[in-house]
Amino acid sequence: MPIHFGTDGWRAVISDTFTFANLRMVAQAIADALIADIKKTAPLKPANGAPTVVVGFDTRFLSDRFAIDVARVLAANGLQVLLAQSDCPTPAISYAVVDNKALAGVMITASHNPPRYNGIKLKASYGGSVSKEQSHRVEVYLSDNETQGRGPNLMDYEQAQERGLIKRFDPIPRYRAHLETLIDFETLKANPRPVVVDAMFGSGRRVLANLLRECGWQVTEIRADMNPGFGGIHPEPIDRYLGDLRVALAAVPGAFGLATDGDADRIGAMDEEGAFVDPHKIMALALGHLIARGESGSVVRTVSTTHMLDRMAAEEGLQLLETPVGFNHIADHMIANGVLIGGEESGGISFKGHIPEGDGVLMGLLLAEIVATSGKPLKALVDDLLAAYGPVFYERNDLRLKRPVDKAQMSQQLAEGAPADIGGHPLAEVATTDGVKYILDDGSWLLIRPSGTEPVLRVYAEGRSPEILKALMEYGTRIANSNGEK
Repeated sequence: MPIHFGTDGWRAVISDTFTFANLRMVAQAIADALIADIKKTAPLKPANGAPTVVVGFDTRFLSDRFAIDVARVLAANGLQVLLAQSDCPTPAISYAVVDNKALAGVMITASHNPPRYNGIKLKASYGGSVSKEQSHRVEVYLSDNETQGRGPNLMDYEQAQERGLIKRFDPIPRYRAHLETLIDFETLKANPRPVVVDAMFGSGRRVLANLLRECGWQVTEIRADMNPGFGGIHPEPIDRYLGDLRVALAAVPGAFGLATDGDADRIGAMDEEGAFVDPHKIMALALGHLIARGESGSVVRTVSTTHMLDRMAAEEGLQLLETPVGFNHIADHMIANGVLIGGEESGGISFKGHIPEGDGVLMGLLLAEIVATSGKPLKALVDDLLAAYGPVFYERNDLRLKRPVDKAQMSQQLAEGAPADIGGHPLAEVATTDGVKYILDDGSWLLIRPSGTEPVLRVYAEGRSPEILKALMEYGTRIANSNGEK
């Protein structure tokens, strides 16, 4: 059974590898790993003393039934399960883990992946994704169980409920109460605006929209019904999949748009004229706003995220930390405390006081707070941001190769063969945080990053002008193709 955990869990095609039988085996391995932890250390426990695991699910095909089967396996192993009563955002489940002092959380979701996929995200007791070591331990138990011919323990659902081992719950009220400690709801209520919220048929549906409605905002919510096929698109809040949001905005004068992905841990936005506001700009706007609120701390971004953050942090005397791609690297810093905001170019962003988890609902509310506080349209805020810390132009291209490349070897080769200049701008620095990053003298940069799991070379660039962006992408694509033909 070819099951492997990536940086944020296991994902596979439904009815191919992601089947009930395989899921139960994975759930048994998770239970084995948790029980081993209980035996080694005193676990975190709720008041009744039962070891607890929180289980949630998104809107994908059969996610609710998959979640019930996970709960049945965990219950059969003597663990108490808090099972969400309906689909909900991943960050709501992650917060419920912390709020209930649970051992762990299991979220049935494939996040922003195409609708044919489903998956599992594992959450640690601190509310963020489990470490690579913890994921590997689950894989080891899974392999051992298969080798020994040991199947999963499985309890009848009604029996587990009768014995109090499975309890249904609504994670939203406590999650909402926590958000009220991070967002200025009074400002939202005092300055209501028109907004279009695009749930992209994901499990953020009704959550962000209802919170804004309760503040008196004029909310139009789209793609909020149950549609496991996601309307035939990837539920990812990037420009190419937000055509419906752009159309909806044209019908609501003065409104800006907010979009969350399939499990609502990512954010995207559009201004009042239908221009996409990418996560780079959202994070930079958020940083400026948090600083204006009098908050401080380090700024953490992945290697592929905008350097506007660097310029802002330098201006305010804040430490700037660069990590490899993946929110788990940001989470490591958040767990250690002292982080004001952390995020990545894909739209996973979080800030001080929250769990170490990207949260599209939280960031949607914060962006609304920024608009409400300023009294300006989102477009004007973005223009002001770019005037102060830009201009910047960003592009990413994923190049499929005929064969995998050795990541370490290629990174070393690219670092040693760094050019003297690109597009007429001298090379100022070469960084090897994750792949190879060429940083030019004007702050423009090119990142070439081989995938560690598939024959794909990712080329990212941020230029201070359209011309330098074009030069960076052309150079990056040429180098990529010379190291592994498409």
